Amino acid sequence: MAFGKSSRADARRTSSSFCSTTTIVVFVALCLVGVWMMTSSTVTPVEMSPPSSKSDAKDQVPETDSKPFEDNSGDITEDSEKLVQKTREENPVKGNEDTKDEAEDTSKTLTYSDRNGKSEEEKVQEGGDANMETDTGSRADGEGRNREQKSDEQDTNLARNSKKAENNEQQETNSEKKSEEEEKSDGDEKDKGQIEEKVEQSEGKETGQISDNNNAGNQDEDQASNEVFPSGAQSELLNETNTQNGAWSTQAAESRNEKEVQASASSKGQLVGYNWKLCNVTAGADFIPCLDNEKAIRKLPSTKHYEHRERHCPEEPPTCLVSLPDGYKRPINWPKSRDKIWYSNVPHTKLAVVKGHQNWVKVSGEYLTFPGGGTQFKHGALHYIDFIQQSVSDIAWGKQSRVVLDVGCGVASFGGYLFDRDVLTMSFAPKDEHEAQVQFALERGIPAVSAVMGTKRLPYPSKVFDVVHCARCRVPWHVEGGMLLLELNRLLRPGGYFVWSATPVYQNIPEDVGIWKAMSALTKSMCWKMINKTNDTFNQVGVAIFRKPSDNKCYEKRMENNPPLCEESDDPDAAWNVPLQACMHKLPVAPDVRGSQWPEQWPLRLEKAPYWLNNSEVGVYGKPALEDFEVDYEHWKRVVGKSYVHGMGINWSHVRNVMDMRSVYGGFAAALRDMKVWVMNIISIDSPDTLPIIYERGLFGMYHDWCESFSTYPRTYDLLHADHLFSKLKKRCKLLPVIAEVDRILRPEGNLIVRDNVEIINEIENMAKSLHWEIRMTYSKNNEGLLCVQKTMWRPKELGASKSSMN
Repeated sequence: MAFGKSSRADARRTSSSFCSTTTIVVFVALCLVGVWMMTSSTVTPVEMSPPSSKSDAKDQVPETDSKPFEDNSGDITEDSEKLVQKTREENPVKGNEDTKDEAEDTSKTLTYSDRNGKSEEEKVQEGGDANMETDTGSRADGEGRNREQKSDEQDTNLARNSKKAENNEQQETNSEKKSEEEEKSDGDEKDKGQIEEKVEQSEGKETGQISDNNNAGNQDEDQASNEVFPSGAQSELLNETNTQNGAWSTQAAESRNEKEVQASASSKGQLVGYNWKLCNVTAGADFIPCLDNEKAIRKLPSTKHYEHRERHCPEEPPTCLVSLPDGYKRPINWPKSRDKIWYSNVPHTKLAVVKGHQNWVKVSGEYLTFPGGGTQFKHGALHYIDFIQQSVSDIAWGKQSRVVLDVGCGVASFGGYLFDRDVLTMSFAPKDEHEAQVQFALERGIPAVSAVMGTKRLPYPSKVFDVVHCARCRVPWHVEGGMLLLELNRLLRPGGYFVWSATPVYQNIPEDVGIWKAMSALTKSMCWKMINKTNDTFNQVGVAIFRKPSDNKCYEKRMENNPPLCEESDDPDAAWNVPLQACMHKLPVAPDVRGSQWPEQWPLRLEKAPYWLNNSEVGVYGKPALEDFEVDYEHWKRVVGKSYVHGMGINWSHVRNVMDMRSVYGGFAAALRDMKVWVMNIISIDSPDTLPIIYERGLFGMYHDWCESFSTYPRTYDLLHADHLFSKLKKRCKLLPVIAEVDRILRPEGNLIVRDNVEIINEIENMAKSLHWEIRMTYSKNNEGLLCVQKTMWRPKELGASKSSMN
């Protein structure tokens, strides 16, 4: 009995022990499952991306093998810099379907846009395996995150898990995470919308290859410079914060008419909404703010000296947008544009009626055609151009004579056909009764500006033009002590030529005879030598060609000091709002002074530093002047050749009129030499005055203050380039009117390239989006950024307040 009772008790104890063991096992298993679920939930979002991102990314990857950012050897660098594009919001509507297709076909950019204009935002991260922080602004489901986010975030997750699980469970979790990452890496190669593009400087790799590897965290960045943002010797060319004036004073200081510097009222770093309106002005689609200020013009005490044709800028620059002419189309490409333009783009016929018989311009259906004639060359400009060289062989177009000033240019056919002789011509004429003559020139793809010889110096330095030309330019050279001709004397290079083709040269009516006598006396007193006076029997006109002296010998031998020599204190290079004076400046005689020698023949003068630059002077970037010049040129050749031409999706066949809004030595323009473009180099009045260097290279440009409107018609430039311009401008004026001015002078479908600090890049990009411009590319590194945007046909519907007479 006792034995049997003991057996039942043992059985109960065995059964109870079995149940307890089962319960413990189940509990432990549940705990393990719970721990696994918690750890996997913290890891998974970092590794996963939305299901739609893969399909979107497939559409976003361009098929081209462009190389927008390259190192000095031409290979794309792989680990020194991570070129990761920002996610862009939906791009504004493009101007037309052709532009949309073109953008897709030529999207050699790093902002990968799908057909709806959407793009993925990625951040620039530095270093190979460097720790990376989670973007606090990223989307909840992990869109736009990098899979290289392992280090800091995983350490944080593991720290949390250690409180809930044993060490062996953490190791299992880490192992699972690594295995998930390895599986994910195969899928990431397809997910191009989220890849980080890095640059590898290895000799055997294909350029343009996009890689997901991250294997050179400690590579020296100076060893892998990138063409848009160079390192090493060229790094200072990007970061302009330490630039100095070097050996050159600023135009504002030279002219002594610079307005007091104004602090910018713009708030820093803020993204603001912009309410754009159409300009409600009398000039309509042809509005030039500083030339159409009717209120200021009405207050002028006199217009005797063409004061009403000079610049009168409004106190508050306009922030409205200029309307488009009805039926506006993308301009015809060069060189066809020299012969014909769309009538709808410049719908003015008055000049065709007044000057049609002189072959200036004719109306032909939907086109305005330009037979290539002018008042003095009815039968074509080329014959006239060759006739001038036959008259004085030393002019030697395109070799000895490279940069020409054409006064009273009309529709600029003279300058347009001088391109065939490798000559660059700065043409100008006033905005006057010869309706839209400068606008015709620019629409044709010929350089021109709206200006007048009135009461102020022209915005060019002294001694820079090889030839000055006037064909019936209607300028009274001989009056008031020859003040206007003396302004040409200031601009003409010592030993340069003045070509005058006008009725006083060849007609015998009393008025013309009197003018010729006055001009002969004036030029003789100025020591100009008449080289030739001859008749062109084909065009039935005459030409007189004068030569400016190369030294001061003639000045010293004059019996009368009339015109007088200018005071020694008078700076001949001061040209911004400086009143004209009826005097002549002495010529330089020292062999190392600008103007004492003729430049090298073209094209050698483009690449060779001017003889008067020397290393005892400090350049703009802080290096000795000669080295500064050479480094700048090499830098821009790489940037243009490796990045701008092939890396931004710009259709260069549509680019003719280019402006460098903040030039230094003209390196950007020089790098575009082989392109069928011309470049207007702008030297800001508060920048080092390096414009004489640009002319010495056989290029051209002018002074300007970007706090004011530029003297050109709307829609006249295909490409604007601004290298660290806006950050400097923001210290003196508001950026909003400047961007409105950029919109005014840029053609629809034209491009703006901005290089500046990241804060400015973001601000300009925000404005461009509000203008419905297409964001073609953005890039940033080390607080420096690059932005390429394309203007569209969009115009606001709402009219602004009436500005028929501006303040």
